[in-house]
Amino acid sequence: MKVKTKSKKVNKAWLNDHVNDPYVKLAAREGYRARAAYKLKEIDETLGLIRPGHVVVDLGSTPGAWSQYVRRRLSPDGAAVGALDGAIIALDLLPMAPVEGVHFIQGDFRETEVLQELEKQLQGRAVDVVVSDMAPNLSGVESADAARIAHLVELAIDFALHHLKPGGALVTKVFHNSSYADLVKLYKQNFATVKPLKPKASRDKSSETFIVGIGPRKSIGDGSAVA
Repeated sequence: MKVKTKSKKVNKAWLNDHVNDPYVKLAAREGYRARAAYKLKEIDETLGLIRPGHVVVDLGSTPGAWSQYVRRRLSPDGAAVGALDGAIIALDLLPMAPVEGVHFIQGDFRETEVLQELEKQLQGRAVDVVVSDMAPNLSGVESADAARIAHLVELAIDFALHHLKPGGALVTKVFHNSSYADLVKLYKQNFATVKPLKPKASRDKSSETFIVGIGPRKSIGDGSAVA
């Protein structure tokens, strides 16, 4: 009974914080599906990653807030609908409601056939930016969760190295856990510029942060693997 009572208190506190969150209110006003849009917005505005004409891949896209933001960046007038200058391919294990102009693939990024479908949709085009908000279901066991998170980041890096244009960028979500230092090191081995960022929209209590790699240290198609 005590556990249930504590859980209810925690849920009530989270709900209260969520309802009063300024980014939640802003997302509702501006038509974004989640406050997460403002994390990518701040990263993009800080580093100037996404521009009209770009090909962007959104990994772990559901519910679609990052795809919505990218869609507006690729629109000539910043609109949520209408003309699109560029291409967006989104992928997630969970279903995602359509976003105009976004090609969505539902599947597990770790599976070969899903990755092949993603590559098929690229139609041989090199990618300008890969953004990844992928995160595994957490078990509460730190070592196991850190390994799962690291694996997803490693997959995203490997995909980016084989598909990014020279000067292209990769953004991944990570957490400050036992794998963090190794992931930063992996980024530095594979990208010319590495920027860890914690956007204002990322809650203070959260250990999440984002690592941005710009300028892959390999040419597309040269067959080299992640170090």
